Amino acid sequence: MVTSVAAPKKRISPFRRWMLKGLYEETQTPEGPHEREGHHHQHPWWKVMCLTGVDYFSTLGYQPGIAFIAAGALSPIATLILVLLTLFGALPMYNRVAAESPNGDGSISMLENLLSRWKGKLFVLCLLGFAATSFIITITLSAADATAHIIENPYVPHSLMSHRVAVTLVLIAMLGAVFLKGFKEAVGIAVVIVVLYILLNVIVIATGFYHLAVRPQLLIDWKNVLFGTYRNPLLMLGSALIIFPKLALGLSGFETGVVVMPLVQGDRGDDPKKPEGRIRNTRKLLATAALIMSVLLITSSIVTTTLIPPDEFRPETETTEAGAASGRALAYLAHTFLGDLFGTLYDISTIAILWFAGSSALAGLLNIVPRYLPRYGMAPNWAGATRPLVFVFTLVAFAVTFIFNADVEAQGGAYATGVLALMSSAAVAVALSTWREGSWKRWGFMLIALIFIYTTVVNVIEQPEGIKIASFFIAFIRRRGTTTTSRPESPSSSSRSSRATPRSSRRRCGCRAWTWRATGCSGRRARLSRTPSRPSCST
Repeated sequence: MVTSVAAPKKRISPFRRWMLKGLYEETQTPEGPHEREGHHHQHPWWKVMCLTGVDYFSTLGYQPGIAFIAAGALSPIATLILVLLTLFGALPMYNRVAAESPNGDGSISMLENLLSRWKGKLFVLCLLGFAATSFIITITLSAADATAHIIENPYVPHSLMSHRVAVTLVLIAMLGAVFLKGFKEAVGIAVVIVVLYILLNVIVIATGFYHLAVRPQLLIDWKNVLFGTYRNPLLMLGSALIIFPKLALGLSGFETGVVVMPLVQGDRGDDPKKPEGRIRNTRKLLATAALIMSVLLITSSIVTTTLIPPDEFRPETETTEAGAASGRALAYLAHTFLGDLFGTLYDISTIAILWFAGSSALAGLLNIVPRYLPRYGMAPNWAGATRPLVFVFTLVAFAVTFIFNADVEAQGGAYATGVLALMSSAAVAVALSTWREGSWKRWGFMLIALIFIYTTVVNVIEQPEGIKIASFFIAFIRRRGTTTTSRPESPSSSSRSSRATPRSSRRRCGCRAWTWRATGCSGRRARLSRTPSRPSCST
């Protein structure tokens, strides 16, 4: 007869329990806009569109300035090409992603399923590095642009101008603190922020077109500069095709749109495996967001290029301060034409949506890491809890802010690299899927995939910061995976993963055919019967 001694339970300190909430509990309340599977409170598609819009529409805060620095007077034409790619490339592509991945896994899951195991694992590893780059730079870029709107406001003390990095770090720290506390009611907050922000942008842009109608000479001057630099329309179009990859920040909302699909309300009779109502409403979400953003991108590019003096777009350097429109072109017009009171209201709205875009990005990271890395043994045990990840991502965001000196324009290339890499993966996944079906649409999706790959390669060559950051994340994840898989499990985690017992952690108990974990008996020897039957060693 065998006697067993139960292992004494180790007392968990209150701080450890708070920090690792979710590992010691059966259920965990999801944090942030991206709730975990099985805990989704569904909403009408237009409300969820506002949730994706905090990331997508917030790029209006800095996109016109980055576009002018990249393209100059050619900015509206390069933006037009970006809009055409949005409506006739990205939109049909992500409509397909929504149909094939309706549970919020996005294009990464599509590639994982389409490729063989080792190839799928390799692609997922690389894409996670680019996803981390996109989300981290979203946090730092949004915080840096929010800082630009704060310190350039006339009611804010001028002394803050020399503390740009410090203000940005405070905003990032506040974001991390909110997630440590708990982030709820994301959809309701997003609706208010996005509706107000779009309304204020429509007022600013309409005011800009009014001034262009009153002063048509400004349009004539822009046309003269354009044709003075580029002799014919074909040369303009060719130059715009080369330049437009730098404007890829305006494509940032599509991957977020399919990630939040579980929040979209479908039909009552939806099949969970193929929820047609949810897919249909998600497509409405993507189309509406793309149309709104396309109109805002084109119109904002025209008014900022023609109404703002070029010198006001200059980025900050070691010898010169940033121009008044650097990172805040539409805010510059709001203060100039509508007064400082309205301009301050616009600044507050922009700061709110930029900060919330950072929260959406952080929530996306908290959603992706626990979903993919543990599946491949590439995450430590504590990665299943939210708060340790919040600390890690906040510290990484601090480091990126120091590296780029909280400069909005300097981070644009790294952000575009992360966005384009994810969209290129989606394009490849959709092209492979349609190719296997033999559909005539495969040729169109192959062309879209080639365009996105070209755009990504051009952006990486001209602005390599993004690929450097992504490579760091990929190397870190791979190193962590090697360390984690080579280390035996701790006692606290053995019960959760008893099916995957490594040989190194098994030991013969004395019978002919039974093994148990060495950690399962608390270091005590079990008294085994001499019969070959299964002993009653308690684990």
